Amino acid sequence: MSTSRDERILEAMKALTPSKLQLINDSQKHAGHVHHLGGAPFTGETHYKLIITSPMFEGQSRIDRQRMVMNLLKEEFNSGLHALEIKASSPSEAG
Repeated sequence: MSTSRDERILEAMKALTPSKLQLINDSQKHAGHVHHLGGAPFTGETHYKLIITSPMFEGQSRIDRQRMVMNLLKEEFNSGLHALEIKASSPSEAG
């Protein structure tokens, strides 16, 4: 059974043991755009916003937090994910 990109992203984020996790598919805002140099057609699963709170982000810089997320999603970026806006916070910052 095939899973959607949304489901795969959410599943990958479980590795960060999030206390808050929200994924917003913004792909419809980019319909008609060619999402990479290969010219692949718009699929509806190319642009996302991720809001995540994780204890694993405590003491980590913004860049390190983004790297943690991006490393978990390498395969998705290799298969058509084009843009991901990340808002990553620790529980102490999320208040």
